[in-house]
This record gives sequence, C-alpha cells and structure tokens, in this order.
Amino acid sequence: MRAEYVIVGAGSAGCAMAYRLAEAGKSVIVIEFGGTDAGPFIQMPAALSYPMNMKTYDWGYRSEPEPHLGGRRLATPRGKVIGGSSSINGMVYVRGHARDFDHWDKSGASGWSYADVLPYFKRQENWHENGQGGDPAWRGTDGPLHVSRGPRENPLFHAFVEAGRQAGYPVTDDYNGEQQEGFGPMEQTVWQGRRWSAANAYLKPALKRDNCQLVRGLASKVILHEGRATGVEIRNGERAEVVHAEREVILAASSINSPKLLMLSGIGPAAHLRDHGIGVIADRPGVGQNLQDHLELYLQMAASQPITLYKHWNLFSKALIGAQWLFLKKGLGTSNQFESAAFIRSKAGVDYPDIQYHFLPIAVRYDGQTAAEGHGFQAHVGPMRSPSRGAVSLRSADPFDAPKILFNYMSSDQDWQDFRTCIRLTREIFAQEAFKPFVKHEIQPGDAVQSDDELNSFIKEHVESAYHPCGTCKMGAAEDPMAVVDPEGRVIGVEGLRVADSSIFPRITNGNLNGPSIMVGEKISDHVLGRQPLPKANDRPWIHPNWQNTQR
Repeated sequence: MRAEYVIVGAGSAGCAMAYRLAEAGKSVIVIEFGGTDAGPFIQMPAALSYPMNMKTYDWGYRSEPEPHLGGRRLATPRGKVIGGSSSINGMVYVRGHARDFDHWDKSGASGWSYADVLPYFKRQENWHENGQGGDPAWRGTDGPLHVSRGPRENPLFHAFVEAGRQAGYPVTDDYNGEQQEGFGPMEQTVWQGRRWSAANAYLKPALKRDNCQLVRGLASKVILHEGRATGVEIRNGERAEVVHAEREVILAASSINSPKLLMLSGIGPAAHLRDHGIGVIADRPGVGQNLQDHLELYLQMAASQPITLYKHWNLFSKALIGAQWLFLKKGLGTSNQFESAAFIRSKAGVDYPDIQYHFLPIAVRYDGQTAAEGHGFQAHVGPMRSPSRGAVSLRSADPFDAPKILFNYMSSDQDWQDFRTCIRLTREIFAQEAFKPFVKHEIQPGDAVQSDDELNSFIKEHVESAYHPCGTCKMGAAEDPMAVVDPEGRVIGVEGLRVADSSIFPRITNGNLNGPSIMVGEKISDHVLGRQPLPKANDRPWIHPNWQNTQR
C-alpha cells in the first residue's frame, strides 16, 4: 500500500484534501477506521439525533469529570464513519465571522486572514435558495459542497426572527455573507433532501478516480525515519500493516484523534510521552493543548398552540416521515429543523457577535433522548469565545485506548457571566410581541430561576457541549513554543508531516465548525500542491457602525 500522499481520516478536511489532491493527478490513500455512511440514519437530515448516539458511527468519547460542572462527564461525539463528523453532525453551515480569521492571522497563522480564506469558502460552496445563487462577491455557487436553507414553513421560525427585530437587533438575509450579525434564516448542508456530508461532496467523487483509494484500519502511529514521516502504521485487530507515503503524511483525524496520533508517534510534550514509555521524536509542548469548545443551553417554552414538531413525536408519525423521505425525498425528513438562527453581541463595546442561537420548533434535547411533555419550542444559546482551555492527553500507549479529554469548561468567571447574559437576553426575546400568540409559559429554566445563584445552579446542571472541539494542534509561527504546525499545516520539527483539520484552529470560530474545517482542507491542499494561494478578497464584512456605544 503506497501513494504519494497518505491522509489519515475521511472527515470534513480529509475528504476535501483527497478530492483536491486526486483532482491534481496525485496518488492518494485515505485511511479511515469507520465504515459506510449508507442508510437513513445518516442520510435523512431529520434523523440527525441517531448517528451521534450509535457506536457504529461515533467514537463514543466523553470528557473527564469536569471540575467546574460538579464532575459531570460531557459527551464528545466524533464521527467514526466516512465523512467523519460531517456524517453525524447537525448539518448547520456557518463559516464564522471575518474577525475570527483576522485574529488567526494576527496571532501567528499568517495568510489565514478573512481576505485569505474567503476565496476558499467560495470555492467549496454550491450555495442556492429556490434555484438562485447568492451574491458572487460573498458566496460560491459551483463548489462540491451544497448549502441550502430549510423551507421555514412553521410560523415559529418567522416569529423568532421578528422577535429579534422587535428587541432591537439587526436582521440579516445571509449570516454567511456580508453581515453575520442579526436574526435570519439558518443554512444547512442538505441537497435534494439528503445530508450533503464531506463524503458525498468530496470523497465519493474522488474515489471514482483511479488515483484515490480508501483503506480501512486504525492508524496507530506515524512511521518516522530520520526526522521524516514515511508512512502510517494501521491496525486491523492484532494485524499491523504500513501504508507508505512517498511525499507526505497528512493527519485529518479530528481535534481529538490527530493530537493522540502525534503523541503515539513520539511528537508532543516530552515528559508526557516518557510517562507512557514513548520515545520522543519532537518535543512539541502544544500537542493536545489549547482545547476549546462551545457550550450551550436549551431555553424551552411551552407552546399555546399545537403547531410544533411535538405532534410528530410518536412512532406512527416518525414512520410516516421516514417513508415519505425514503420514497420521495420530501417532507419533514428533508430538513434538520434548524431553520432560523441569530448572532448577536452581548453588550456595547463587543465589536462582533459573541452569542449564537439555533431555534428549534420543539422542546427536546439535541440527542433526541427526552422531549418535553406537550407542545413547546426552544432556543439553543451559548457564548462564542470562552476563555476556558483544556487538553487532550494519552491514557496509555495503546492506540485502542480512548484519550483523556478535559475541556476545563466554565473555568473562568467570564463564562458564568456570559451564560447568565445569554439566559436573560433570550427571555427578553421570547417576551416580544411576535411570540405572544405562541407562548404559554417557560419550561426551562422556569420562572422561579432568576437570581445569579439560581441561574448558576441551572447552568452547572444543564449546560451541554455544542460538539465543536478544536485547537489541539495550534497553527502559528515557528518561534511560538505552543504552536504545533506552521501556517502551511506542516508539523514543526518533522519533515513530510502535516495536520489539516479543526485541531489547527488557533482560536474557535463564531459558529459551527464543519464549514471552516472543510475550508482548512481546501486551503491546505493548495499548500501541499505548492500552488499560489487564491487571490485575496477585497470585500469587507459589515460591522455594526455603533458597536462601541450600543448592544443593538
């Protein structure tokens, strides 16, 4: 088994890289431990709560007991299937805010400013609504990744946007375009009623070429010879084989598994590696550090009218929706049901949004395990730029052992303040005139929960991960001791080895991470090929003209 390029991980970035490298005529082998994405649990958008709770498709990771959340262990789903987490996620498509990427550039990831990355977002996108493409200055219309919007037929979707306007916030037609800030329609990676994962968009077309191959197995370590990566050892049960790389090995195994594989290969914090009997090839103290995530709460309201998705929360209705999707690719099964969204600023003096909303016309947990009894709806809300940082570390030198994952959630006073603000602002939005015909009472947290202490107790018990881990192989300047890769994704101190996935994010982006993870694969592929980066964009995004003096 030999190719010019060996990619570990058939996830969002790995699939994009396989497509672009194979398109350029290079021979590529993609290593993936997970199996096929066939079947309705993955391909039907409305079934999104199932695959992330199935051992077949998910690695089943959980955090270590989180010290600031009373020892709770939070789920950390990661896709174990072709398409990676793009095959088990909520299909929400968010690029992030322009100032996220400008921050990357200023923090040492030179060449990753918004002007640098916008052309790659446009290259990956095939954006359309009702057959019409977006503004070509901001959106791409002929890329592999289909991006669409749900039908927003439920009046609650419009009530949410109108309530935001009544509360004084901006309205935006396209949060992925010129103006992220405001209330408006949410976008999803759905096409013709199916989940449009990175596997559907990139990997499957790449595998139709003679020069791209998918190999199954657990990547157990990178083979290094005289400081250069020459291949990857994979395990299938007790059997070990080597996949040889003639030019480069590229890790795209997720923000959890990429640092784990580096450490198993002798690249990471020297003392930690020695503790597990692993010889040190490159002492990179930043490997596994800088772990970030978004947390969120579900604020739930009981509905006074029977117009929510709760009327379909029974076996007969679910079977009917499934049959309609299976045979016609129509109906409620074709949407993830996150069809309205918002990005707002928490207070005056914040220059760009630091709170995100997903709106859902049913009161239910994201994993689908518990629905409120009766009709209801909810807003998922959470801060975007928590200062808390955690780490991924080895549990042992056994590649089959899950790593230790400690996010150190809510370790800053700012986290608690930000979440209290989120709750109070959401209550204000739900109290607007637009929701008056639909609100019966507050389910969660409940009207009795008002003081800072009461809100803190609720937050501690109910906050959940939004499933956006990143940052564990930080991209930065070579002189930064905590940087793991340089701005071309090359692992510092090792030849022929790169990382290209959400682990290289210096700081978490504003929103869901699938879109920027794919962009990383698109952009790093040009670096691998030695191409000049796409020309910088000249357009500048909208920033609230009075952000220093007003919140809205």
